[in-house]
Amino acid sequence: MADDVSAAQAFYGRWARLYDLVATFPGVGSWREGAAQSLDLSAGDTVIEMGCGTGANFPYLRERVGPGGTVVGVDFTRGMLDRAATCVAREGWTNVHLVHGDATAPPVTGSVDAVLASFVVGMFTDPVRAVDGWLDLVRPGGHIALLDAARSTRPLARPLDAAFRLFVAASTPPATQLRYVNPPWELLDERVAAARRPLADRTADRTDETFGLGFVRLSSGRIVEPDG
Repeated sequence: MADDVSAAQAFYGRWARLYDLVATFPGVGSWREGAAQSLDLSAGDTVIEMGCGTGANFPYLRERVGPGGTVVGVDFTRGMLDRAATCVAREGWTNVHLVHGDATAPPVTGSVDAVLASFVVGMFTDPVRAVDGWLDLVRPGGHIALLDAARSTRPLARPLDAAFRLFVAASTPPATQLRYVNPPWELLDERVAAARRPLADRTADRTDETFGLGFVRLSSGRIVEPDG
């Protein structure tokens, strides 16, 4: 297991520079802005981003919590965090903090106002457990949002399906296989769908939106009191 984690960290570390380009591709910013907006943040709030990558969501989150709020980014890849740290230092964001840790078991204690995860749950072997853990961190009345990519069911998206499958294969370690017993795009679909189940069970005022011809999905909800 340790070897698998080290291999994944090295793989995504090599992707850090390219991830920056993909993360800021035209149109992607509007998806990230929509995810941040769905958290219903207020000035002074604390929000955690699980699997923050190079920090592409930080501007949208910080804009909503203001200089008196706190943004915490958790990621297990040093290469990603190094680029995120460069961005934070360049912008002078003293209230944005980076944590090197596993988003499936984040080294975070206490209660926060919101949790965001973008394009990350598809990497988890047990996304239901991970999202349940995130829900435990959010105070009643706070929000969680999941932004992910999966295959689209729209007829207009069919010409792009092959390109999407190729992208998923190339971005899934070790990215060296030509044939798959369990294709990574099918596994991605399953994990993205599974990650939404805890939201259905434990949140209210849920929203579900799709973008990019249905390839990108945003789900969010408000955490309810334990007694409902």
